[in-house]
Amino acid sequence: MTSLPPLLPAAELVGAGLVVPCLDGTDRPYRDLDCAASTPALRVVADRVTEFLPWYSSVHRGAGYKSRQSTAAYEGARESTHRFARRPSAGGNVVVLCRNTTEAINHLAYRLQLHPDDVVATTVVEHHANLLPWARVAQRRWVECGADGTFSTDDVIAVLDGGRRPALLAVTGASNVTGWLPPIEEICAAAHARGIPVLLDAAQLAPHRPLPPGPDFIAFSGHKLYAPFGAGALIGPRHVFETGDPFLAGGGAVDLVDLDEVIWTDPPEREEAGSPNVIGAVAFGAAMDELTRIGWDAIGRHEAALSTRLHDGLGAIDGVEVLGPVTEPAHAPLAVAAFTVEGMHHGLVAARLSAEFGIGVRHGCFCAHPYLLRLLGVGPAGVADARAAVLRGDRSSIPGAVRASCGLGTSGEDVDALLRALDQVIHGGPPPVGYEQDPVTGDFWPEGQARGWSEGERPAGAACARG
Repeated sequence: MTSLPPLLPAAELVGAGLVVPCLDGTDRPYRDLDCAASTPALRVVADRVTEFLPWYSSVHRGAGYKSRQSTAAYEGARESTHRFARRPSAGGNVVVLCRNTTEAINHLAYRLQLHPDDVVATTVVEHHANLLPWARVAQRRWVECGADGTFSTDDVIAVLDGGRRPALLAVTGASNVTGWLPPIEEICAAAHARGIPVLLDAAQLAPHRPLPPGPDFIAFSGHKLYAPFGAGALIGPRHVFETGDPFLAGGGAVDLVDLDEVIWTDPPEREEAGSPNVIGAVAFGAAMDELTRIGWDAIGRHEAALSTRLHDGLGAIDGVEVLGPVTEPAHAPLAVAAFTVEGMHHGLVAARLSAEFGIGVRHGCFCAHPYLLRLLGVGPAGVADARAAVLRGDRSSIPGAVRASCGLGTSGEDVDALLRALDQVIHGGPPPVGYEQDPVTGDFWPEGQARGWSEGERPAGAACARG
C-alpha cells in the first residue's frame, strides 16, 4: 500500500483512544467505522449535558427556578434546530422535537391526514424509515435506480407525472448504503413546479452537509449527529400542524380538557405530548451548534479526503467489490462504502475485522433491503429463497454487504487500518480460530475462550443483519 499523508480527526469525540481486546490476547485501538449507524458524542456535547444535569427539571410544567432553566434549555435547542436548518421560526416553520428520524417520519405520515387512495412518491434507495410509514397510510409509487444505485431528476419527474398527482414526494438526502447524494435541489424544484410537497430524510445528510432550502419537510436524528441522547427533529410549515389531532395525545399538548372535549394547544407544543427528553434536546442543540462552529467547509474537506482514501483503498484490494456509483472527485459521495468480498459471507468479514483487528463495521442490508438487493443483483429467485429461510427462522443466508463509514472523529490511520486488515482477511490465509455462524441471527462468533470473546460474553439476541 502506498504511503498516504496523515489525516487527523476533525473533532474530539467521547471514547476516542479506547482499546478493545482481540483474539490474540492484545488490546488494539478501537477503529469506529460505523458512523453511518450511530456516532459517538462530541466532547462539547457531553460537557454540555454534564453542565446541564444539575438543572434538570420539568419542562413547560413548573414555576420553580430549575423548571424555568430546563424550559429555557429545551427551547434553546429548538432555536438551534431552526438555525441549523436555516428555517427561522419567524418564517412560519415549526420544529417538532422527537426521538429520531423514524419517529419524525411516522409523525408526519399521521399528520398529513392522507387517504388510502392518495399516492406518495418515493424511491427504492430509501432507508426503511422512509418506506414503511407511507405503506400504512397511502399508495406508493417508486423511482427505480440504475445498476449503479442512482437515479436522475428526470427519473423522478417520470414518476411524478406517471399517474395521479402524488400528495408527497419522500426522498433521501444521502444514501446510508453508498453515501450517494441525489440532486435534491433539482428534485425539489421539479416537485414544486407540479404542486407536490417534498419530505427530505436527512438522517445521513445532516452530519455531513448543510441542509438544503428546497424541501418542505425535513427529518433528522441526533444519534447520527454526534448527540446520542435520543433526540431528533421534524421541521415543516406551521399550518400543517395547526389543525387536526396530534400524533401523540396527552399532557402538555392541550389548553383545556373536559371528559367530552379537548382543545389542543398551538404547535409545536401541540405535537409534543408528555414530558419531553430535555437531556436529548440539550445534547442535540449543542451538537448542531458545534457543527456550525466547525464550519461546513472544514467538515467537507475532512470527509472528502476520507472518502477518497476509503474508496481508492477498497478499489485496490483484489476480491473487494464496492457497491454504488463511481463518481468524479468533485462529486464524491460521503465517506461511506458498502462492499462485498468474493467468496466470503459479509457477516464473517465483519466478525473477523472486529475480533482480530478491533475494527467496528456494519454488515447486512443496513435497513435498506430493496436498495441493497438491487445493488447486489439479487433476482426474484434469490429473494424468494431468502424469504423462505427467514420464515423458517434461518437468517444465515440473508444477502448483504459490509459497510465502512467515517465521521468527524475518523483519522486517515483508521481508514488505513481497515484496508490493511481487510487485505489480511482476504489474502493472509485462514483465520486464527474457527468462526461459528448463528442461524437465528446470521452473525458469526469466534470459537474459543479468548478474553472479550468467550462464549459467556457472546451477546444474546444480537443480529447485525436484521433491519
